[in-house]
Amino acid sequence: MAISAGGDNDEPMMDINTTPLIDVMLVLLIMFIITIPIETHAVKLNLPQNNSQNQDPIDPVKNKIMIDAAGTILWNGKPTELPELRRYLDETQAMNPVPELQIQPDPQVRYDVVDKVLAECKKAQVEKMGFVGNEAYRSF
Repeated sequence: MAISAGGDNDEPMMDINTTPLIDVMLVLLIMFIITIPIETHAVKLNLPQNNSQNQDPIDPVKNKIMIDAAGTILWNGKPTELPELRRYLDETQAMNPVPELQIQPDPQVRYDVVDKVLAECKKAQVEKMGFVGNEAYRSF
């Protein structure tokens, strides 16, 4: 079977014109590509949440021990007991540079509680320590 490329005979061409078919196919292909949703390459992870309870209670610059009138010991505003206070003091003394320690007892607190806190500070060999709120003791 031979295909004629034109010539002397005046017969109509019997071949299909494929140009419009290719144009329609290209338009359909482009429409198909546009309508496909973009695939996202995401990895779903459960990241840890910032929880204020898990934060380190030790400040690298200065820490404050407050003792309220009921005798509760507060380390940077968080209630603590003497063994936990000792652990915090040991950790602060191991830091470089050593953070400042401020002690603020309430004027109405029993001296026994303050004495225990000061004894823990001495056992931990605290180097930088100061008393805050001395103006509360002006009047006896």
